[in-house]
Amino acid sequence: MPTTTTTRATMSTAPTPAADAALLQLIWLASPALPVGGFSYSEGLEAAVDHGRVHDEASAAEWLSHQLRITLARADLAVVGEAVQAWRNQDLDRIAALNDWVLHTRETAELRLQAEQMGRSMLEWLKSLGRAVPGAREGGSTMPLTYPLAFAFAASGTLAAPRQAMLAFAFGWAENMGQAAIKAVPLGQGSGQRILMRLAAEIPPAVDAALALAPGERQSFAPMLAILSARHETQYSRLFRS
Repeated sequence: MPTTTTTRATMSTAPTPAADAALLQLIWLASPALPVGGFSYSEGLEAAVDHGRVHDEASAAEWLSHQLRITLARADLAVVGEAVQAWRNQDLDRIAALNDWVLHTRETAELRLQAEQMGRSMLEWLKSLGRAVPGAREGGSTMPLTYPLAFAFAASGTLAAPRQAMLAFAFGWAENMGQAAIKAVPLGQGSGQRILMRLAAEIPPAVDAALALAPGERQSFAPMLAILSARHETQYSRLFRS
């Protein structure tokens, strides 16, 4: 039976209400049920299926794993991590620069529209909860606030560390992409969960890689993804908007 000392020590290291609240807020932000439209995009996966590059569970898992490490970690995750702190510091010039970088590195029209639409929807959702949100031209930017910056803004209102916000952003992406694979390949729910399990294991090192990037090392260079996304814009039959 545990001693009183042990019990008190355990209680002293228990999560605080503030830590619990931060965790729950991040889970909320990562939820695929969040009304930002993430379910309507496949980010080129549907075109990869149409061209035979993705055709089963293994190839879908490999495609998304590569996308996580090659594009998400080197671009959006790095932006989210930096933007969370920039929002807290009210560094609006830095926010504007990061937002412009996201828009300028979207290689196709539909990928840019996704970033804009999901960012706009995130801000509308925050407004519906009564939270004051920044304008689209905040900090001198003349461009719409994109999803990575809008997500970072939402996360900056919690007590979560930037790394935790990045983990939530990546897991939300993984859930949406897993569901896109289920619909597009198509796959069963079990396959979708195995893909999500693989991605969940790869997310922490991807986030750490993103954190290690200097601002000048960020990049969004994935030629095959860009080609497939461009082809998807005129694909004959489509389930997804990207």
